[in-house]
Amino acid sequence: MKVIWTQESISQLIEIEDFISNDSPKRAAEFVDEIIDHAEATLPDTPSIGRMVPEINNANIRELIFKKYRIVYRVNKNNIEILTIFEGHRLLRVDEINNDLQNSFVKSSRDKAHKA
Repeated sequence: MKVIWTQESISQLIEIEDFISNDSPKRAAEFVDEIIDHAEATLPDTPSIGRMVPEINNANIRELIFKKYRIVYRVNKNNIEILTIFEGHRLLRVDEINNDLQNSFVKSSRDKAHKA
C-alpha cells in the first residue's frame, strides 16, 4: 500500500520541526525524518497495526504512536492517508482532519516536510 501525506499532516510536520529547531535545527530535521520513516516503514505492510482513534471510533481511522506523537491515518482500499500528527497528550480535533478526509494528495518526497 502507498502512504499518502495530506496537507494537514505536512503542516503538522513543519510545525514540529519549527518548534524543535529552536533548540537544534539538525535534530529537528532528523526527528521529522524519524516520524516519516516510522510511518512509511510500518504502515504499508501492516495498516491495521494502529488502534482505532478513540475520539472518532471509526475502524478505518487509526493511529500509530511514535515517541510522544500520535500519527492519525485512514486506511483505504489501495492506500494509507496520514491525516495529522500531534502530541499524544492532546485529543484529536475533528476539524484537523475534516478537509483532508475529502482532499488529500501524494507527498512523494520528505523534502516537502522540511523547510527550504
